[in-house]
Amino acid sequence: MFGGTLSARMTKADIVQAVYTRLGGFSKKESADLVDLVFETMKETLGRGEKIKISGFGNFVLRDKRPRQGRNPQTGTPIMITERRVLSFKASQLLKQALNDGEDDSSSDPPSPRA
Repeated sequence: MFGGTLSARMTKADIVQAVYTRLGGFSKKESADLVDLVFETMKETLGRGEKIKISGFGNFVLRDKRPRQGRNPQTGTPIMITERRVLSFKASQLLKQALNDGEDDSSSDPPSPRA
């Protein structure tokens, strides 16, 4: 589906196609409207400063960053970096396990209880 490119990515159109294919019962237009509604709801929720917690997937949190002193990397001139909001995502343990399934990474495994 990705044509063998090195940086594979899923687009919104790919998500719409997946919803259309997997759920059935919806037209392609209805599938697109459903995906748009989910994204719009998430945008509005984050815009109000609320967190989004999706069980088994992760948490989306909007944070406010204060203005701070920085510098222009080309000239070294000091500049003021304005305040802004940043979105962070923290994957749930279930998602992390699903993404690392099959890899031999014992550092993410919880310690086993002693017998």
